[in-house]
Amino acid sequence: MNDFLPVNQIEMKDRGWDSLDFLLVSGDAYVDHPSFGHAILGRLLEDEGYRVGIIAQPDWNNAESFKRMGTPMLGVLIIPGVLDSMVNNYTASGLPRRKDSYSPGGERGHKPDRAAIVYSNRAREAFADTPILLGGMEASLRRFAHYDFWQNRVRASVLADCAADLLIYGEGENTILEIAALLQKGVPVHKLKAIRGTCYMAAADENLPNEVQQALEQEKCETDKVLVLPSCEEVTASKRKFAQAFMLQYRQQDPFWGRTVIQPHGKRLLVQNPPRLPMTTEEMDRVYGLGYTGTWHPSYLQKGGVPALDEVKFSITSHRGCFGSCAFCSITFHQGRIIRSRSKASIVSEVEAMAANPDFKGYIHDIGGPTANFRKPACKKQATHGSCKNRECMFPEPCKNLQTDHGEYLEILKAARNVPGVKKVFIRSGVRYDFLLRDTNSQFFNELCENHISGQLKVAPEHVSKRVLRLMRKPGPEVYEAFRQKYEAWNQKKDRKQYLVPYFISGHPGSTLQDAVELAVYMKKTGFVPDQVQQFYPTPGTIATCMYYTGIHPETGEEVYVPKSKKEMAMQRALLQFYKPGNHALVKEALRLTKNEELIGFLLSPRSERPAVQTKKKERGKRNDIKKAGKGKTVHRKTTSLH
Repeated sequence: MNDFLPVNQIEMKDRGWDSLDFLLVSGDAYVDHPSFGHAILGRLLEDEGYRVGIIAQPDWNNAESFKRMGTPMLGVLIIPGVLDSMVNNYTASGLPRRKDSYSPGGERGHKPDRAAIVYSNRAREAFADTPILLGGMEASLRRFAHYDFWQNRVRASVLADCAADLLIYGEGENTILEIAALLQKGVPVHKLKAIRGTCYMAAADENLPNEVQQALEQEKCETDKVLVLPSCEEVTASKRKFAQAFMLQYRQQDPFWGRTVIQPHGKRLLVQNPPRLPMTTEEMDRVYGLGYTGTWHPSYLQKGGVPALDEVKFSITSHRGCFGSCAFCSITFHQGRIIRSRSKASIVSEVEAMAANPDFKGYIHDIGGPTANFRKPACKKQATHGSCKNRECMFPEPCKNLQTDHGEYLEILKAARNVPGVKKVFIRSGVRYDFLLRDTNSQFFNELCENHISGQLKVAPEHVSKRVLRLMRKPGPEVYEAFRQKYEAWNQKKDRKQYLVPYFISGHPGSTLQDAVELAVYMKKTGFVPDQVQQFYPTPGTIATCMYYTGIHPETGEEVYVPKSKKEMAMQRALLQFYKPGNHALVKEALRLTKNEELIGFLLSPRSERPAVQTKKKERGKRNDIKKAGKGKTVHRKTTSLH
């Protein structure tokens, strides 16, 4: 018997099982690592004593591939994947991706479009009377009527299009344990209507929880416990209604004061129960201390394994949640604003286990979360009373009650790098420089620069236009400039050649061609040449996507300019990579359209005029080994399915 959860009948028999309690269907290849939701939930259910099997990336063209481990006794759990299947399969330009990092050998084509719907419906064909539970990022962000970029239209809740009985949104560990215990006791799934962190579809005349029934009978849109949104039909017909509904549901995602939210869908109702209360440190420690093998299933050996593991194999999740609330980010809608953290002992224990791994070369790629230095709740009140209802923690100005001390995070980093066998601990999951600047103690900044950078520090100012930054919910350009100057001054004083690598977004709602020119000029003046540019990608669950579809800011009701034509999007992107010869024609056209012809010679001057960039290129070769050790993005770890 191997150490993985069984994936077929043979492995079930090796464990002495003739049936499963839960069948877990994953849209990603089976990787037994806590950066993958299917691994976490599978191991957690196993730890509770349930018999769990995994079918990863089944053939979705028929139901037979779902039956190969028999009918589970309690339920089928569908986790479509770490990423929304449409994001996984297509680029921001709508083109099919050449590779899929979550499939064996990086091969594409192993996951269907709209996997949440496809897998759920195939599972229902295979198991007519078995409870089907749907979770993961795709389901979580599509739980209400939502704008679908790929079809350029409003789609109904994913539950309206699939046969799942319950949808688990957000942090799913405690939710699945509660559901499993009730199913084991024989409670029918159709009676599970009051579980926090779940959604379900119901007929309008169905026997519903009292507070829901009262709100509907009184035809009230809002009570102390229930909020009724504009219907799916209304938000489909009216963009202003869509924006209104989005902001109402967005503001109800706090576990302490969030209400039950209802959205009528024809003769049925989509009902979202309030969010789950945050996991405790002890619960987080348990989840990350389960018996993961830390690698992909051996059946993938011939294809070279699963590429996505390379990015996170030696990375550690220290916490979840983010109170940054950036407009283009879905974490607020999925994980929430309240930080939940693991203990120092738990993290160090994982570091020690990594150091004992024969493949470990001494480099920990990351210890962090959605935002590395958001280690604890934004303020003392937040951990026990929730987030402020109509106030963001960091925008438009950082709250005066912010806990900006980095001491605990610093202790964890020091303890990790003192573990025998550890050469370097990198921070790659992103540092909020505006939060860091508010810490009156510079110790963390100094330690960061001294010990936790692999030659480059990546930060995300996203833009330089004040108007665009306001729509992004990001700090003004003067804040980034203050950090940049502080960082460069430190490196000059220490005679270090460490570079600041800022991320910028092209084509974000509100960004005009003139704003893109402003950003290009800034990049040229500061000598920054990006290897890659992030083009805005409208995905469900974000304020920015709501603006993209409606042209309306959902918080203020103001109209927002949205660049949508392929030509303008191409010009904005080209401006951010003005130095590439293939972009010169688009850059010239953009400068003429914005009456900035005088900038043509400035932006398109020879690349050799940027000595700082040339120095950086030479330095890359000298730091090749360290760069390889720290290579890899951690975006998918930040938004892992069901947590």
